[in-house]
Amino acid sequence: MDAEAAAAPLFDAGMVGVVASIGTDGIDGPTDAAGAVVDSTTIARAAAAGLAPGRFLSENNAYAFFEALDDLIHTGPTGTNVGDLQVILLA
Repeated sequence: MDAEAAAAPLFDAGMVGVVASIGTDGIDGPTDAAGAVVDSTTIARAAAAGLAPGRFLSENNAYAFFEALDDLIHTGPTGTNVGDLQVILLA
């Protein structure tokens, strides 16, 4: 997931929202995470932590970015593999 692309519209519009992307099998590639979540505070929290979302994206290392923000979703193996799920909630 491109955190900056998903979170920037929420931040720029002053909206309150959450975007979550997960693999229904509970695993995202070779990692122990099912996915991650971004919200209208993600970009500000990343900046405060000295994290540049574009760098992590160019290195294909979203895991490290979301791990540093404590925004990874861990479900453990679910025993199903329906597909990927994206949920967007806006207020």
